[in-house]
Amino acid sequence: MCGIVGYIGEKRAQPILISGLKRLEYRGYDSAGIATIDGKSKVTLLRAKGKVAELDEKVTTHQKQDTVGIGHTRWATHGEPSKRNAHPHHVGEIYLVHNGIIENYQDLKEMLVAHDYDFKSDTDTEVLTALIDYLYKDSSNLLAAVAGALKMVVGAYGIALFAEENPDEILIARKGSPLIVGVGAGEVFIASDASALVGHTDQVIYLH
Repeated sequence: MCGIVGYIGEKRAQPILISGLKRLEYRGYDSAGIATIDGKSKVTLLRAKGKVAELDEKVTTHQKQDTVGIGHTRWATHGEPSKRNAHPHHVGEIYLVHNGIIENYQDLKEMLVAHDYDFKSDTDTEVLTALIDYLYKDSSNLLAAVAGALKMVVGAYGIALFAEENPDEILIARKGSPLIVGVGAGEVFIASDASALVGHTDQVIYLH
């Protein structure tokens, strides 16, 4: 069980993501991280081992005006609690957070290693991130790459991701793991639990 948050709108994303992660910390407190992106495709990735408070300290020294971002608080399933195993994971163009378990990640990992992918973590999530990046290189269509990758994986997932070349877009998908969309005035919130949306919007969509 892990916690996912996301934001796309006109407000600063970092404080919104941190606030959401604090509300979701009961879903995982091994590590936490956020990735935000600005209109020029510059990404700020911050990750920390331990509770969300450790991540919050990093944000105070790396404050950005980015208005798009994703975040995650982790309960370890594949790989020990550590900064390198923390989400979001980054491979090539893709930044991704994931709640769930990819059961066939070892087979996918072997295939991707054969295509010159070098893995820095022990997680199944990094394998999914690499798989999407691999397919994205071929198609240059992010939605098609995500759809193609999800047809190849076995397991459960709730994911949120963005690509550097698409700074105004977040893609989400779920199978088995919860994912909720909150709609505000010119803004959208993403969370794995409605508690993360309290104070932001009461217009909530539960993905099926």
